[in-house]
Amino acid sequence: MNVAIEPSWKKQLQEEFDKTYFEQIVQFLKVEKQNGKIIYPLGSQIFNAFEQTPFDQVKVVILGQDPYHNPGQAHGLCFSVATGIAAPPSLVNIYKELKEDIGMPIPSHGNLEHWAKQGVLLLNASLTVEAHKPMSHSNIGWHHFTDAVIKKISEAKEHVVFILWGKFAQSKETMIDASKHLILKAAHPSPLSAYNGFFGCKHFSKTNSWLQQYGINTIDWSV
Repeated sequence: MNVAIEPSWKKQLQEEFDKTYFEQIVQFLKVEKQNGKIIYPLGSQIFNAFEQTPFDQVKVVILGQDPYHNPGQAHGLCFSVATGIAAPPSLVNIYKELKEDIGMPIPSHGNLEHWAKQGVLLLNASLTVEAHKPMSHSNIGWHHFTDAVIKKISEAKEHVVFILWGKFAQSKETMIDASKHLILKAAHPSPLSAYNGFFGCKHFSKTNSWLQQYGINTIDWSV
């Protein structure tokens, strides 16, 4: 199948695009749209995380669960919202931890493209969602695709930092080779769980310490 995705990722993932499950995802989304369902993000932004962070530039992976489901929020990067949209509660807590960890002032917006352009793959496990229905596309096959992404990064690269917040993200830990990558785990930044170990995790400074250790350019976490 010919999928419009950034070339380095297309090379790595072509075998996934040719599998039956991926064709089924495409057909499902087509039928849903034909039936008048509103799907987020826009079709042109479904693979935005890959567009912003080519395979050969990946240094850090932050794993989310599924896209924001309210109008104007989702733009293909986990935890991030389009410019002009108020930062959701989980992102507000991420900013609080950033300030506590590295002294970064709280940003006035929630667009994390600056991270993505430096090699932070902001990957949701599901790449689409129906409007106002969280997790509505969690069983249409996206997990096969994003699991393949995680495995491919683990196998083909070295010294990547995988940031796993919450039980769902941590369930992917078995796909990552801990002998050559750094796995950082904490509670989810959601207001429901952030005080159970997300605040104080210092994952941003720990990430940069790891990258520096291997002579890799660190991340400027300001946005």
